[in-house]
Amino acid sequence: MTHTLQSFETGHTDMVHDIQLDYSGRRLATCSSDRTIKIFDVSGDQQMLVGDLQGHSGPVWQVAWAHAKYGSVLASCSFDNTVIVWQELEDGRWTKVYQTPPSLHTASVNSICWAPYELGLILACASSDGTVSVMEGHPDGTWDTRKIYAYINDVWALEHKLIEHSDWVLDVAWAPNMGLPKNTIASAGQDGKVLVWKERDKAGWDKVLVKDFQAPVWRLSWSITGNILAVSDASNNVSLWKESPTGKWQQVTQ
Repeated sequence: MTHTLQSFETGHTDMVHDIQLDYSGRRLATCSSDRTIKIFDVSGDQQMLVGDLQGHSGPVWQVAWAHAKYGSVLASCSFDNTVIVWQELEDGRWTKVYQTPPSLHTASVNSICWAPYELGLILACASSDGTVSVMEGHPDGTWDTRKIYAYINDVWALEHKLIEHSDWVLDVAWAPNMGLPKNTIASAGQDGKVLVWKERDKAGWDKVLVKDFQAPVWRLSWSITGNILAVSDASNNVSLWKESPTGKWQQVTQ
């Protein structure tokens, strides 16, 4: 049996920036400029508030659920330059299990994304300071943090910097490669540009401008096959884009 989730009042006192369902679709997390995160049980016909998480000192931009394999674990990122990892306890209470140190990022952390669960409890975090950090949680409850690196010979080393945006980078999204040997990344910025980066056979990346939206672009999402890119911009528009045989990106029309 299926049910339709209707609109409801979140209780936030400022703009809501992100909403995310957990792996099972039974919990909904929201975050807001009011500096809080709220957790709702949406498994029934009514929505019930089960968590009101307070720990950030600035607007909270995004939330991300870890895979159910790790229990009820939620990450959040904020204008206060930090990322917090929250976990639900057996009695239903939520607790902060980790917060990045103040020295890790020197500007707003705008986007977060969990790695495939098979790789472990690993979270990538993108910041306005121009860096991306990687966090890893361990079974003993400890966490490691480091900048973005390529894992080569058991050592993390900086691999590439993709430089093109003239303002904050607000989101990045890896395309599913469906077994192909090359990687594809989309990036979106405060400058209104959406770019697609493709890894070359040899060292380096090629970039293509999908479109200059003339407004900040907040979120990107690839289709499961990696051939369609969804774009959400600050003009309250959501559009779909597909690469043509000539390599240009065209909007998908209904």
